[in-house]
Amino acid sequence: MQAPTLSFPVPAPGEMVAIQAGVQWIRLPLPYKLNHINVWALDDGDGWALVDSGTRHEDTAAVWEKLTSAPPLNRPLTRIFVTHMHPDHVGLAGWLGRKNDARLWITRSEYMGCRVLLSDTNRDVPQEALTFLQQAGWGRAAIEGYRARFGTFGKHIYALPDSFVRLQDGQLVRIGQHDWQVVTGGGHSPEHACLYCPELKLFISGDQVLPRISSNVSVHPLEPEADPMAEWYESLDRIQSRVPEDVLVLPAHHDCFYGLHDRLNALRNGQHEALARLRETLKNPQRVVDTFVALFKRPILEADVQHFGLATGEATACLNYLMYRGEVTRELSAGIAWYRLR
Repeated sequence: MQAPTLSFPVPAPGEMVAIQAGVQWIRLPLPYKLNHINVWALDDGDGWALVDSGTRHEDTAAVWEKLTSAPPLNRPLTRIFVTHMHPDHVGLAGWLGRKNDARLWITRSEYMGCRVLLSDTNRDVPQEALTFLQQAGWGRAAIEGYRARFGTFGKHIYALPDSFVRLQDGQLVRIGQHDWQVVTGGGHSPEHACLYCPELKLFISGDQVLPRISSNVSVHPLEPEADPMAEWYESLDRIQSRVPEDVLVLPAHHDCFYGLHDRLNALRNGQHEALARLRETLKNPQRVVDTFVALFKRPILEADVQHFGLATGEATACLNYLMYRGEVTRELSAGIAWYRLR
């Protein structure tokens, strides 16, 4: 069956378009390689509710000042829903909340995880993180680059409020005239909250389901033995079982789209293929950094510390996934972790 055609334009950065009555699509600029985020304004009776906020940056704040000075956003901001703790989603939630006396709604794990990362601001790199990178095969120059970047998370997030309203999986939240179901996911972040409205046939997917790229699924130095890839697979199954195919998906990046189940299947199949390539590579012992060529379509350069770190986290997630399922062994030699098929 052919998917419906979208009946609205894509907003330019800093602009807003109506998806349907009471639902506004706002595209905010980001100062990163991924240069935008989509956030959503929902009619909430006497005011409007916001889903995600953009990162802490003067350009983003200027956009909010402009948008909230004219209809329909010149009414009270009632509350701020945040899908997860990454700066482009939560960065200005505290600022907007304080300006408008609006409560933060977020899952507990995302709030607590954000507070933990904020506590690293201006802190020296812990030895556990250095050990994690050394075992993965990082060289001295890359580790020094990591040192220089460590503790900068807080620069992208305005101070969080000291309390929040907890979102939980399966919860029904009344926003304006409609009920929205909370559907949580894991892998990309600890307890990512998506919102599904059966009446409007809308699914706000955040980063859990994106139309053109797959979200990063990483193991971090804080929890080096984690298995986020299993959580990610479970999340795809949960969404597919609870959200129907005919919804309009409102993702955090790129454009709105129909065909949720097809996209979930494509994400699942793409990861299956990546793991198959990884298994082939692991017929011989490999360090984490040696597996990049099998897992990623473009070269991952050590000089690009941010992407080198993301690749390390995702490769480790894939290796841990296979290791916990008995397919791969890991051995430490001279401080380096070596992986191979059993």
